[in-house]
Amino acid sequence: MPARPTRRLLALAAAACLAAWSGAAAAEEVNLYSSRHYDSDRALYESFTRETGIRVRLIEGDADQLIERIRNEGTNSPADVFITVDAARLARAASAGILAPLRSPVVEQRVPEALRDREGYWFAISTRARVIMYDKERGKPEGLARYEDLADPRFRGQICVRTASHPYNTSLAASILAANGPERTERWAEGFAANLARPPQGGDRDQFRAIPAGQCGLAIANTYYLAAIGASERPEDKALFARVGVIFPNQAAGDRGAHVNISGAGLVKTAPNRAAAVRFLEFLTSAPAQERFALGNMEYPAVADAPLHPALRAMGSFRPEPVDAERTNANATQALQIMQRAGWR
Repeated sequence: MPARPTRRLLALAAAACLAAWSGAAAAEEVNLYSSRHYDSDRALYESFTRETGIRVRLIEGDADQLIERIRNEGTNSPADVFITVDAARLARAASAGILAPLRSPVVEQRVPEALRDREGYWFAISTRARVIMYDKERGKPEGLARYEDLADPRFRGQICVRTASHPYNTSLAASILAANGPERTERWAEGFAANLARPPQGGDRDQFRAIPAGQCGLAIANTYYLAAIGASERPEDKALFARVGVIFPNQAAGDRGAHVNISGAGLVKTAPNRAAAVRFLEFLTSAPAQERFALGNMEYPAVADAPLHPALRAMGSFRPEPVDAERTNANATQALQIMQRAGWR
């Protein structure tokens, strides 16, 4: 018959179990609510966990739905960090009261002031430029240097673009509204809609793929979609990338620069894991993280010393339009109404 355990052994075993349970309960984590859906982002979060031991629990969804979810969860929300694409949505999150100002010397040193909210509610982690694409075989279009030129009748029946309601286009129109006012923007939208080659449809890739297919002469799309094609090893993708040219609009001296969409992050006001969340947010500005955004997803990094993907470098350099998230958000509804009245739906 085996010997019965002594009280001392039982006490030691119980203490060991309690210690193990306490260690598991004390394991740090960050609850991330994100509207970005990229494998490269997940790999980035895994590298953060390996480096720090802090687990990243990812909850994905539409940005507006995530904002509403955090609001509804209130003080019981597990959310620590909010990440989304588009400046207007970041401004919307701040105005909804779900974000807290982040005062981080690391973030303030790494991310340029033009890519940070003035009150510290969010900062950019990467950017994409919204550009005009054309067929190199037909040559660069004459008289096309600004977004405003897209309304010129000489480009009648040439433009391919996705729907007006997509945030990429709503933000672009909101920036044009901010620059030119409602009357001029209304005329621009009418001219733009008259120049469409087909009803708006598909995603950004569908627009520039339609160029060599002869369906349109010009496409409006974000740079990272074309860069992803340029990074492909498929011969047909390489041929497409070589054929599609890029115009960075509004680059003349005194003009406002090319419109950019940003991906940004903010600290949730009710974050239950605040210290870990701040550490995660600072990690997003680190050299390895910025390199992952730049090389893994073909985006422009938010910090100056990060590398640029060769496919983006091949498109050329440009001057971006300053980001004004609050103004973009304030103009978004009116901009969409103007586009839809003009027939861009």
